[in-house]
Amino acid sequence: MLRVGLTGSIATGKSTVLGMLRGKDIPTISSDDVVHELYQGPAVEPVEALFPGVTTQGRIDRRALAARLVASPGRLPELEAVVHPLVRREIEAFFAEAEARGEQIAVAEIPLLYEGGFDYGLDAVVVVVVDPALQRKRVLARPGMSVEKLEAILARQIPQAEKERRADYVVDTSRSLEETENAINRIVADLVKQGA
Repeated sequence: MLRVGLTGSIATGKSTVLGMLRGKDIPTISSDDVVHELYQGPAVEPVEALFPGVTTQGRIDRRALAARLVASPGRLPELEAVVHPLVRREIEAFFAEAEARGEQIAVAEIPLLYEGGFDYGLDAVVVVVVDPALQRKRVLARPGMSVEKLEAILARQIPQAEKERRADYVVDTSRSLEETENAINRIVADLVKQGA
């Protein structure tokens, strides 16, 4: 089975591309969804221990946690040291289950794939990119987003051009949804050939 990673900077269209892949009956997993689930279960106790008061009704309140990290950005590595191993375990289980079912391809969306420096044993990486002006427009349209917050996020992420250089496949979502879908079709066809 081919293990495929999907990554890209903020607001490049990763979720859209992941949805297109899912629509082709390819098993997918989103790291963001995994974190959301962990914040309602296994991550609650260790995160609350690091940041007392961020739990509401037995779940991590993401806004409260974000506010604490904005106030103390230097503590982000502490949070990552707790959450990232849990996410990696879930992704590994996802790949193992897909392989056991006899799937030909499985895709994991990992936004900080290159930044995290962890080898998931991937056979290929798809990087989603977008025109920087469009990226900025998309991000700033999000609730609670500010220019300062965007700059802080981008400062932690490897530039799009570098991700593009490292990619096996690149999808530019600056174009129409139809063109994006066509790009995905070409990538899937190539992966199927590789896996045959």
